[in-house]
Amino acid sequence: MQVSYTLHEHKAVYTCDDMDELDEGIPGLACKNLLLKDQKSKRFFLFVLPAIKKADLKKVCEIVEEKKVSFANADNLREKMGLEPGSVSPFGLLNDEHAEVQVYIDEEVYHADVVSFHPNRNTASLELTSEMFRKFLNSLRHKINIIKL
Repeated sequence: MQVSYTLHEHKAVYTCDDMDELDEGIPGLACKNLLLKDQKSKRFFLFVLPAIKKADLKKVCEIVEEKKVSFANADNLREKMGLEPGSVSPFGLLNDEHAEVQVYIDEEVYHADVVSFHPNRNTASLELTSEMFRKFLNSLRHKINIIKL
C-alpha cells in the first residue's frame, strides 16, 4: 500500500493507562480502538477515538441506530478482526475480508497531524502522519464514517 510509518517497540500494554505509563515518547495522538456489537451480535462496530476521550455508549447507540451496544468478546474479536484482546487497531480491518465491521473514526483522530496505533500486537506502536493514515483507510473496502463523539 506504500504507507510510510515509524515503528516503536515497547513492552506489552493492554489499556490506555498502560500506554500512559510507558516512557517511550511516541509522537502523535494516542488512540483507543473499541470493537462493539449490537445485542444479537449481528452487527459489529469499530470506534477509533483519542485515548483520552471517554466513549459515550449512549451516543454510540444513536450513531449506529441501536438500542444497546456492548463490547465484543475475545471470540468476536478473533473471528471478525483476527486479533487478540489488547491489540485492537484499525489495522485489524485488513483481516475483515467481508468488510462486516462498520468503522467510525472520531474527527479528532481523522484530522490529527500524527496518530499512533498498535500494529495488531500490543508490543509495538505505529506512528503515521494524517496523510498516511488516510491512505491506509482509503485502501480498505470498508466505508469510513467520520464522527464527533
